[in-house]
Amino acid sequence: MGKPKFSRKKYETPSHPWQADRIKAENELSRKYGLKNKREIWKAQTALRRYRGQARGLLAKIGGDNPQVKKESEQLLMRLTRMNILPLNSTLDDVLALETEPILSRRLQTLTYLKGLANTPTQARQLISHGHIAIADRRITVPSYMVTKDEESKIGYAANSPLNDLLHPARPSAEFKSVPIKKEDKPEESKDKPTGGKPPKTDETKKDIVGEKPSEKETVQEKKPVKSEPKEKPAEIPEGKPPKTEKKASEELSQKEKPADSKKQIEKPEESKDQSTEEKSEDKNKSDDVKKGGK
Repeated sequence: MGKPKFSRKKYETPSHPWQADRIKAENELSRKYGLKNKREIWKAQTALRRYRGQARGLLAKIGGDNPQVKKESEQLLMRLTRMNILPLNSTLDDVLALETEPILSRRLQTLTYLKGLANTPTQARQLISHGHIAIADRRITVPSYMVTKDEESKIGYAANSPLNDLLHPARPSAEFKSVPIKKEDKPEESKDKPTGGKPPKTDETKKDIVGEKPSEKETVQEKKPVKSEPKEKPAEIPEGKPPKTEKKASEELSQKEKPADSKKQIEKPEESKDQSTEEKSEDKNKSDDVKKGGK
């Protein structure tokens, strides 16, 4: 049973404490509606789970002749329409399509901000907890109070609140307009133009992966000129001998191409050189003999 002083919790906590997608979604909801903690989201989710579970059970029994099923389904739909969570003439299928945000939007904190009584959802929470907000002259200090459709038009400042003065600094200005809280829709990605990031793969790129057509990168690489390596390395020059110039190389080629007669002509000047050296030696000997005779 437990102690009467401590009541049991009326909400269910998540099955696992660390879930990135769930934590990200809860942070967005708490920032959007100015919630104090995640417990308020879990309470709304528990109420939604209870409504949907009841609708599933009634849908399974609709085929029978039990009149109680019809009565309970009407009571469930009337309750949700009275809370302005569902419109009139709704069905049990609409109950299964509900999400958490329609329930969070019926809180007193959210409606106080939407009616322009506060500048922000967090300020609306502060005004409610400090006793400045009332519904039909009945002060309510619970920000999570679920407002019905009939009570929505009766929300205002309490009779004894100083915020009734138009010149109060905490009161929103006359030009202030609250931004309606709506579900953020993701922008649809255009089919023709890519919206940033990597461009979408076309059919040609898919074919490149399969191997039917060569990719553009491969064709570009084939078109690039390939650096030609030298066929023969230059012969090493022996030490002590100067390198052959182009003129000398051309002379050697011309000598090889000449006929044998030209070789004889080339050899003649060598013989003349030998005769001239012999004549010079004879002249020296004569001069030596003359000098000796004179003495």
